[in-house]
Amino acid sequence: MSSASFEGTDDIVLPFAVEPLDVRGRVVRLGSSIDTILARHGYPDRVARVIGEAAALTVMLGASLKLEGRFQLQTKTDGIIDMVVVDFNAPDRLRATARFDKDKLEALDSASVGTGELLGSGYLAMTIDQGSERSRYQGVVALDGQGFEEAAHQYFRQSEQIPTQVRLAVAEQFENGRHTYRAGGLMIQFLPSSPERLRQADLNPGDIPEGHPSNDLTGPSEDDAWLEAKSLVGTVEDHELVDPTVSSETLLYRLFHERGVRVFEGQHVHEECTCSHERIMGMMRRFPPEDRRDMVGENGRIGITCEFCSRFYDLDPVEVEAEIAKAEASQ
Repeated sequence: MSSASFEGTDDIVLPFAVEPLDVRGRVVRLGSSIDTILARHGYPDRVARVIGEAAALTVMLGASLKLEGRFQLQTKTDGIIDMVVVDFNAPDRLRATARFDKDKLEALDSASVGTGELLGSGYLAMTIDQGSERSRYQGVVALDGQGFEEAAHQYFRQSEQIPTQVRLAVAEQFENGRHTYRAGGLMIQFLPSSPERLRQADLNPGDIPEGHPSNDLTGPSEDDAWLEAKSLVGTVEDHELVDPTVSSETLLYRLFHERGVRVFEGQHVHEECTCSHERIMGMMRRFPPEDRRDMVGENGRIGITCEFCSRFYDLDPVEVEAEIAKAEASQ
């Protein structure tokens, strides 16, 4: 393992490689970044934990964009939490928001309702946008009661065909007189030089009758190196992903010290919204004049609140129309 500090570090995504197993991966620890997002909106605990999982997954995947571009995770479902949106703007900016049914959430009896049950059925979309139509890519996964871990596995099986294992965790702790949230994640991917070694385990045939050709699961098994890597990651407990006294380096050493793990330079992450007066005006230009007139409140102003950071924009309708006319004239 390369030399690195073993002190716990929050708000960082750390790439690593276990070369004897042909495995690469990332570990993410989110502290103040995710807590700021959750505290700003005052989300109920169950909703906060779902957003924390989504944020950890988004950062792990979005970190591959390096220096430019945006990675967005978005769900649209029929569940109690019917929408989650997380934006990671490379290389280090994170924001997130969610929409949920407060009455249905409060009516829940069980305290152990999982992420999949809260999300319900619908879809999860992962979008990579690097600034042009040609570089924009979107992968969509159907959600039917599964959480973000299994949805990520399904995404990589279908879209990338890369054997992938993901672990996510969220925890609440009492710190400096108040409750704060932390989130963590670990992802490994099997990337051997030989494509023949990429075979993954077949899905269970379900209700297909025994003896039917489609029910034959015989054939090449998964690669031993990948099975070993998955087995090791399977031993990770939730608290290890979010414990502030256990650094990412320490966790990786615990898992892979017998094989040897190489840690690369980490990327710090912070909460930052991308909203601005210019972006708000760009949005306003997309509405027809009659719709903009309907936005004017009883006080004669247009009020817009950013759903991500809750910043309120108080706009003068006359100034809005003047700015739009000037922008259109310059085109």
